[in-house]
Amino acid sequence: MSQKRNPWVSIVLVLAVLAFVGFSMIPLLDIVLTDNSPSSEATTASTPTIGGQKQAELEAQAKGYELVVQREPQNASALRGLLETRLKLGDIVGAIPPLEQIVKLNPDQPEYAVLLAQAKQQLGDKEAAAQTYRTLLASKPGNLEALEGLVGLYIQQKRPEAAIGLLQDTLKTATPINDMKPGTVDVISVQLLLGLVYANEKRYTEAIAIYDEAIKTNKQDFRPLLAKALILKEQGKVADAKPLFTTAASLAPPKYKDQVEQLAKEAVEPKSVPSGKESPKSSPSASPNNQPASPEGVPAAPKATADSPGT
Repeated sequence: MSQKRNPWVSIVLVLAVLAFVGFSMIPLLDIVLTDNSPSSEATTASTPTIGGQKQAELEAQAKGYELVVQREPQNASALRGLLETRLKLGDIVGAIPPLEQIVKLNPDQPEYAVLLAQAKQQLGDKEAAAQTYRTLLASKPGNLEALEGLVGLYIQQKRPEAAIGLLQDTLKTATPINDMKPGTVDVISVQLLLGLVYANEKRYTEAIAIYDEAIKTNKQDFRPLLAKALILKEQGKVADAKPLFTTAASLAPPKYKDQVEQLAKEAVEPKSVPSGKESPKSSPSASPNNQPASPEGVPAAPKATADSPGT
């Protein structure tokens, strides 16, 4: 039986978007090429449909890059060209070997490891994807994209306790890690993700507790305030939620303020029911519990870009 999720949880997912850096919510199979390829516009335009002539050209290019890589396994330009060409062809399987080599050659660029994990997950090899995330986290324990990806896999596999344990362990080790290298682990963003997992499991008391910790850590960050307000609203505690909404809206950066104010308005103002029509609350089909859960799990549901505010 698939797990049901209330509509408000989809709203809370906005917080996850705001918790992570730009490309974390976008498929890296596209974004890595867009960010780094000089022909990114052509890539985007040609990817949806490839004619016979174009495909033949791409296959010829891939063959050429492959020959270079065979002679020069560490040729970064050839590896990248082979990766890009195979992705344009939709050959995810063929993209794995050059991508694995690129990961080895670029240990300080974790986006490639995340891309590799996503490619493996897309091919259905979830364990290999999870191991790739774990390997990245072993060397970069605060990498939010890897945390997000691994948590998403655990939720998709109906292993919420594994997701919670991963995030709790990350928070436990955050202080000594940050003492050695400040800023390695973004504690508030990890707390937001943990609270999101709790909320998805309807463990609202634990979700509120972790959001309270985040609020104490940084009183200028609107995200945990908004998260707590939404949970209180879900529990019917509208009066308690209102001041949190107000404060969250006042603290939100200009680029998010309108969105937060709209969420607050929708949360505290009951929707009007047209005259002569049945109230949504009395209609089984309108029940929040009939909303389908996201197929990709909690952190992968939204699709947006944002830099983490409050940092």
